[in-house]
Amino acid sequence: MPLTIGFVGAGQMATALALGLVKAGLAKGSDILAYDPYPAALAGFQAKIEGAQGVDGVEKLASVDVLVLAVKPQQLAAAAAPLVGKIAPQTLVVSVLAGATLATLSKALGHAKIIRVMPNTPALVSAGASAFAASEGATPKDLELAQQLLSSVGFAAKVEEKHLDAVTGLSGSGPAYACLIIEALADGGVKMGLPRDLALKLAAQTLLGTAKMVLDSGEHPGVLKDRVASPGGTTIAGLATLEDRGVRGALIAAVESATRRSMELGKPS
Repeated sequence: MPLTIGFVGAGQMATALALGLVKAGLAKGSDILAYDPYPAALAGFQAKIEGAQGVDGVEKLASVDVLVLAVKPQQLAAAAAPLVGKIAPQTLVVSVLAGATLATLSKALGHAKIIRVMPNTPALVSAGASAFAASEGATPKDLELAQQLLSSVGFAAKVEEKHLDAVTGLSGSGPAYACLIIEALADGGVKMGLPRDLALKLAAQTLLGTAKMVLDSGEHPGVLKDRVASPGGTTIAGLATLEDRGVRGALIAAVESATRRSMELGKPS
């Protein structure tokens, strides 16, 4: 039986998930419904998800098989209010709201079957990295369904909820760190005479290819690093400079800072 999937919020992450579901054959465009208070966002969603239906009220999504909350965290109360007491018992709620705990979501919605997800933006190109935690009311079948849904746009892993803040600090915020590294590498190439467009492509492809090597080989990145760093060569000279400038420590600290900020956002106001 095809799933009916409702999206509360029709922005980039909702669009990425919906596209992934359709591409994976888990839903047809006509099985997808969406609500967004901003007509332009809803129109953009429908333009990319052929056959998707827009609704004019959140409450009209209360009986779908899977209800995806994809609004900003500060919009949770407004989005949840029309749904309280109306969500069908069998509906699985999937939340991608940063910082909103399972307890907070359950209280706001008056619903027990909830999956809390921390996705990331590479889901837009079906290369996402996400982790999810489940409420006590979620069944093994719900967990299997969540794994299928999230795997349609990349890698997905089930974790304990206490780890989701660290996931936020690492893979949730990680694309921004990676873009900063790509930009800086490209700037270095430009400084040394490369054309900007070529430097950017070389930098981006280098990170893409290296990530694939790590994932496909299963080898520790330190081993792969050492294979490039010949004695007295160019790479070890560059690595020494990175260590001298504290790049490793800065990245570790960035993950820690983002994790702590996620914890702050999850505290009751």
